[in-house]
Amino acid sequence: MEGVTGHVFRRVHHAFFPQADKYYAPFIAPDGKGEFKISRLRDILPENNETITLVPQVLANDAEAFLHVARQLADLGYGEVNLNIGCPSATVVSKHKGAAMLRQPDRLDAFLADVYARTPISVSVKTRLGFSSTAEFDALMPIFERYPIHELIVHARDRAGMYRSAPDPDAFARALLQSRFPVVYNGNIFTAKDYRAVAGRFETLGGVMLGRGAAADPALFRTIRGGDALSVGELRDFHGALIEAHLSSGLSAAFTVGKMKELWFYMHTLFPDCAKPYKALTKARDLPQFTACADTLMASCALDPARGFQPPL
Repeated sequence: MEGVTGHVFRRVHHAFFPQADKYYAPFIAPDGKGEFKISRLRDILPENNETITLVPQVLANDAEAFLHVARQLADLGYGEVNLNIGCPSATVVSKHKGAAMLRQPDRLDAFLADVYARTPISVSVKTRLGFSSTAEFDALMPIFERYPIHELIVHARDRAGMYRSAPDPDAFARALLQSRFPVVYNGNIFTAKDYRAVAGRFETLGGVMLGRGAAADPALFRTIRGGDALSVGELRDFHGALIEAHLSSGLSAAFTVGKMKELWFYMHTLFPDCAKPYKALTKARDLPQFTACADTLMASCALDPARGFQPPL
């Protein structure tokens, strides 16, 4: 997740909550020559991800640019890269990338043909069920079936639904029935109960991907596997370790506060009736003030992991 789950977060998260099978890096967006920001390279360097299994993700609509990055990843020792054709961001879509590629099935088909003919490593795909309607996936799935996709991760919404509409499990079911490769479910898994509902319906599921739910509840992978729910004590320890790790990585105190505020956008929803201390946290101007506000929130508000992430209305 952009701005939240960089290499510092991933390492600390795995140290406290090691139940996730693998992590996906925030996407690399290469230019027409396949070049990308040094910060993205730093994020995926093997030495910054030694304790975890990481899959780099690439956002591109040009096969040569995608393959240029894939070759660099292969040189770094990676065996898999994820192609993101599901991002719904207006900025991304305006550049005809991400979910915008679902609007032009013929162009998508040609892109995938070029990629899979020349890629030096396995390519998984993250997609949505369509651009304007989930019904579009009936025409998209035959295209995916032509290629040796390592894994197909399906966010069970169309782009028009952004993150607001309800996932469409019926459309996802049709995708799962047609597939000859592993299909992973993504979308609104915020609690262990949500996971059980999905896993119970789709018995041949290849896995689930967690996003906002795991940002809100860092122990969600553990509770899904039958472990204990998140406690305030371990959240406090995780929170402190994450701040220290950001500072040790060279991030300034001001930027560390910014990173932590982004994370609290998700985490605060597990604390009912915390509006006042959360508002104070969002207005904190420096690290000591922010830390004091976070401590106050965790001490004065009841933690309820069973709520799961609560999307804004």
